[in-house]
Order: sequence, then structure tokens, then C-alpha cells
Amino acid sequence: MTENTQESTCTGLRSDEAKQLLAQYGRNEVVDKKPNTLLLLLHKFWAPVPWMLEATLLLEAILGKWPETIIIGLLLLFNALLGFSQERKAQNALDMLRERLRIQARVCRDGAWQVLPAAELVPGDSIHVRLGDIVPADLKLADGNLLVDQSALTGESIPVDRNPGDSLYSGSIIRRGEATGTVTATGAHSYFGKTAELVRNAGAKSHLEELVLHIVRYLVAMDVFLVFAIFAYAMAQGISLATILPFALILLVASVPVALPATFTLATALASLRLTQQGVLVTRLAAIEEAAAMQDLCSDKTGTLTQNLLSLEKTSPWPQVEEAELLAMAAMASDSSTQDPLDLAILTAATAAQVTRPARTGFLPFDPSSKRSAGQFTQNQESWEAIKGAPQIVAPLCREKDWEKATQELACNGARVLAIAAGPVGTPRFLGLVALADPVRPDAAKVIQQLQNFGVHVRMITGDSVATATYVAQTLGIGGSVCARDAQSEDCGVYAGVFPEDKFHLVQALQKKGKIVGMTGDGVNDAPALKQAEMGVAVESATDVAKAAASIVLTTPGLEGVLTAVMSGRRVYQRMLTYTLNKIVKVFQVALFLSLGFLLFDRFVVTPLLVLLLLFANDFVTMSLAEDNVRPSMQPDRWNVKTLIWSSLAVAGAWLLYIFAVYLSGRFLLHLPEGAVQSLDFLGLVYSGLANVFLVRERGHLWAASPGKFLAIASLVDIVIVSLLAIFGWLLAPVPAELVGALLLATMIYTLLLDQIKVPLLRHLTR
Repeated sequence: MTENTQESTCTGLRSDEAKQLLAQYGRNEVVDKKPNTLLLLLHKFWAPVPWMLEATLLLEAILGKWPETIIIGLLLLFNALLGFSQERKAQNALDMLRERLRIQARVCRDGAWQVLPAAELVPGDSIHVRLGDIVPADLKLADGNLLVDQSALTGESIPVDRNPGDSLYSGSIIRRGEATGTVTATGAHSYFGKTAELVRNAGAKSHLEELVLHIVRYLVAMDVFLVFAIFAYAMAQGISLATILPFALILLVASVPVALPATFTLATALASLRLTQQGVLVTRLAAIEEAAAMQDLCSDKTGTLTQNLLSLEKTSPWPQVEEAELLAMAAMASDSSTQDPLDLAILTAATAAQVTRPARTGFLPFDPSSKRSAGQFTQNQESWEAIKGAPQIVAPLCREKDWEKATQELACNGARVLAIAAGPVGTPRFLGLVALADPVRPDAAKVIQQLQNFGVHVRMITGDSVATATYVAQTLGIGGSVCARDAQSEDCGVYAGVFPEDKFHLVQALQKKGKIVGMTGDGVNDAPALKQAEMGVAVESATDVAKAAASIVLTTPGLEGVLTAVMSGRRVYQRMLTYTLNKIVKVFQVALFLSLGFLLFDRFVVTPLLVLLLLFANDFVTMSLAEDNVRPSMQPDRWNVKTLIWSSLAVAGAWLLYIFAVYLSGRFLLHLPEGAVQSLDFLGLVYSGLANVFLVRERGHLWAASPGKFLAIASLVDIVIVSLLAIFGWLLAPVPAELVGALLLATMIYTLLLDQIKVPLLRHLTR
């Protein structure tokens, strides 16, 4: 038990003293050693895709094909710089998240308790820690009793007790109790030399990326089969290895998603940066994908759906109990150092009523598992205890049976009702009830309606009574039955009387039904549920442990941040779906055209040099998809791989017919020279590649949503550059300007026709 008084004054450092000590000892943080920038850049040349390009470059140089050698070298450099710059952007995003997710500490400065960033702590500071906190610095406890988890620091799996005079190390987790202590060491000078970070595994590969890589592996396998077929044909026809090997290598390179890592990293990093600006901090980038797929959201009531601005609305003293006595005992079981809204509301009311309180000798802080707090004092030379907690918990302690009706009357308007008892330790007397009003957030009903419109089933979870929960649910428009704690196995819209540990089982039950579940929470006992949910959301007032377990942390009150995360996740999903569809279509079109063209017509329909230029053109536009302007789908996004593949094959087949028509027209209809035919094929591949991006980026008709500014500009620049290269004969055989214009117009018309077929094919992808 702590011996803190319920007063707001405390003894600690002055601000000027803290400033001097901060200059002397430095900030309470350990700065990570930054990796060498040059080594990070060089690492981009050391991976399977660069190896293939490097082998091709060496082979072309040995054969004396210098234009191809230069183009491959530029392609290598382009992709290395692209990947390097996007990873730096992503790292900067994560650094910003870490800065925003720094641990906060309750510090006594200038005679009052206040919340400051833990990085500003200095030796000599007096700080208060409680259940759910991550200890921000090394401490020597002055008072209080704690159960502390040091497993992350020492490897000890069993929590240890810490009492006045004991040391407490930074990074430990408070599992029970609360206490005040003096900071003894900070930052690199602390015992373990580190402060806890809440951002973890932020760069982990998402399920979405793994899925696309899985698809790409099959595409590469198809290309390997085609390469073997080409080699077999070349050997049968007596074609030299020096002629066929560069073509085979470049065919393989063309099917490898060179821009894949950079595109995924950039899309999620940019989304996380935008979310940060909107008060949503992502602790791992994969959470953006999970937000897109979320089907059910289990939302906490207090502070999320309500304003968490508690005030004492009404008191209900029991017979022969004065209101002043009821308020005094409620204040005895409260403590301002906890900064708990319930305690602060009661203390404010007690101070305003000028009630007299005896000197407190001890304090047992609120425990979510017992749902009560207690203050000890001496009366008539006897140890007494004041108890504050849930009526269903306190009433049995006093053998009080007539509490339910009065509780229902107070709770029917949505008030939070607490029971107060006091008396000799072990034999308390029921004193009455206090009702605290916590108004519903004015934006909550609108946000819930919007989430439901987007296919997210919002469920409310609260520890309050069924009456309070029913009133709040009706006010917010949350449908479904209201279930008490003993009926939580049912499919309910509202769960009342819930203990924190029940939330974990609720999440599991929904997941067993095949649901993708989101969960909001704020307490240490919410951490298992936050970690179990696909999208764990720590609300603004969450403890450090809850933030560490969550994948998303809100910095503004309410559910608006959840809606923002869902919309952002669905936009990222749409961009990555466009990338995936486009990649599958282009691999089939290019690989089959190059290989079948060689096998059917005994010649290269496009030269290796032009294939390299095609890679440049494709990657330049593909990267712009990370910032494309897309519409979020109206239902949770789930990948349907079978539909994805078959839809892509149908679109790819149409584009394959298109490019063969271009080749046959140039060779047999227009009777162009072979070089000009190859240039025309190259233009056809570039134009169709660009057209395909616009075709698949929108699940409806392609004109339904305007493209992003970057995508529009990149596409226009691409068209202008390759058209000029063809017209003036730079790096490829010249093609008449009127033929270039005619091919561009034909591509646009063909795209509009193909759009009529695409809509029913891709509609299934958003279901």
C-alpha cells in the first residue's frame, strides 16, 4: 500500500533545477548508432535481382554490346537509388513514430504532479508509477509496494516484489500496485542502458507482400520453363549461346518484380506518415493492411465512445448516512497521483463540498481484476478501511442486498455508478452510491454509423452495468442485444459488466467464427486482447503496456482515428491490388510474347536492349501507384487469390492478342523493316503497359476516379519520351510519327473496349 495523500501537492524538483540537470546528464534516451549510408546503398547491389542484372551486364560487356551494357548499368543504379531512397523515407516515418510514441511519466515538478515525456526525466526527479506502466528510468522507491515484471531485462519469467528502498530498473513493467520513487539514473547511465520503445517489428513483411511474392514465384517458374524451351529450340536450330543467353537472362529479369519491395515500403510508409498527421500512430506497418480487412470492432466505452470528462452527478446515501460522510469516504479511497478521471472527479467534488477527511495511513490502488480501491485510516484507535468500487463487488463485502434497484435508477441515464463502503478492516458498512456522468462524445454516433456503412460491425464492451450500457448503446445507434458477463458466448452488439480479462476471450470467440477483429483498449489487462486482435488499437489514455501490445495508437480521443486507419488501409490495399494485377498481366503478356514470338517466328520480336528500356518505363510508372488517388472499398478487403489469378489471366490474354496484332500488322500488313517492327512492338508494350495500369486501378469503369497527380504526370512523361525515342530513332530503329500516333490512338480505343469486359471480372475482387 502506498502512503500518498489525496492532496495534489508533492515534493520534487523545480523546473530550473531540472533544466540544469538535463544539461548535465543529457536526455533520458539512448541514441541508436546510425548505419553507414554508403554501405546501405551498396547493399542494394547485393541481392538476387541485382545479381541477375549484374551477370547480364558482365556478359554484354564481354560480348562488346556497349549500349546494352550501359542501359543495364543505368537500370541497376536506378533501382538501387530508388530502393535506397524509399527505405530512407520509410525509416524516417518510423523514426517519427518512435518520437511520437515516447513513454510519458508522472513527475512532481514545481510542487505539482504533471505528465511529461520520459526523455525529460533527470536524476533526482520524483515520479509515480502504477499498474500498466513501463518504468521510464532507474528508481529508488520511496513508498509503495509493487509486483514488477523484469523478464525483458533479466530473463526472469516470474514477477518480483519491490518495496520501499528497493531499486527499480527502466524497462520493467508494473504488474500490480503503485508507488513513488526518486530517479537515480537515466538514459545510457541507467542499469540496462536503454529506455523502452513502443514501436516494434515496424518493418515486418506483411501478409499482402508475402502473397504477392508467392504469386510472383509462380510467374518466375513459368518464365524458367519458357527459357528452357528457348534454349532447346536454339540448340536445335544451331543458334549460338552468345546470342541466346543475354535474351534468356533479360527475359527472366523482366518477370522479376524489381520495384516490389520499394513499392510496398513506400505505400505503407506514406500511409503511416499521413496517419501520424491525423492522430493515428502505427507501431508496425503491416497494421495498415490489417485495418483494411477488419470486419468487427470491439470498442471500449469510457474515453472512446464517451468524453472521459467525469463529474459527480448525484449521490445516493444509504439510510442514516450523511452525504458529507459518503463523499469523505469516497475521497479516502481515491488518490490524485494516479491521475485517474474517476478519482479526480470524486476529489474535486469532495473539495468543493469542503468535507472533512481523516488522515490516511495507506492506500490500495484500483485493480481491474478486483474492481475496487481502498484507503486506510485510523478511527477510535482502530484500523478502518474506505472502499470504492463496482456495486456488484462492494455490496457482497458488506452483505448488502438492496443495492440493485438504486443502482439501476442512477444508471438508466448512462451514469457510471460506484458503491462506497467504510468500517473496520474486514467488516465494512455500505454507505451508498455515487453517480458520475461521462457524456457521450458528440462525434461518436456519426463515426459508428460511418464504420457500419463501410461494413465494420461495431460492438461496445464496457465494465458498466447493463442499464448504463443499454442507454449509451441506444444513444450511439449500436444495434444488437445487450449481454451481461454470463452471456458473453452469444453474438451480441453490447457486452456489459465485462472484466478486462474477458476481452481476450471475446476476441478469440469472434476469430473462431472467421472474423478479422479490431479491439480498442487502454489498460494493462487489455494488452492480451489488443495483441490477439488483428488490429489492436490503444486509445489516447492507454497505459504504456497497452500501447506496446497494440498495432495502432490513437493520440486523439474517440473512434475517428479508427475510421481514418480503416480508410487509409483500404486505399493502400487498392493501390497494392492494382500493382499485383498489373504485374501478373504484364509478366504474362511480355514473357509469352517474347518467348512465343521467338518460337513461332524464329526471331527476336523485341531486342534485349528494348526489353531493358521497357523495364525502365514500367518501373517509373509502377512506383507512382504508391500515391495513386483511389477510392476505398465499401466492404472489408479480403484477397481472393483464385479470382485474382483468373481475372489477371483474362486481361493478360486480351493484351497478348493486342501485342501480337501489333507485330503482325507491322511485319505483314505494313511490311516494315525488322528493326522498325521491333520498335513498334516496344511501343506497343509500353503503351499497353500504361493503359493496363489505368485499366486495373479502378474496379469499376476506368473513368470512375481520376488518377493521382504523380501517376498522371509519370504516364505522360513516359509516353512523350518513348514516342520521341521511336520518332527520332534514338536507341531503336525509327518509326514514322503518324504510325506512332495511330498506335497510341488504337491502344486507347482497345483499352476502352477491354474496360467493358474488365468490370464484371474485377468486381469480385472487392467482395
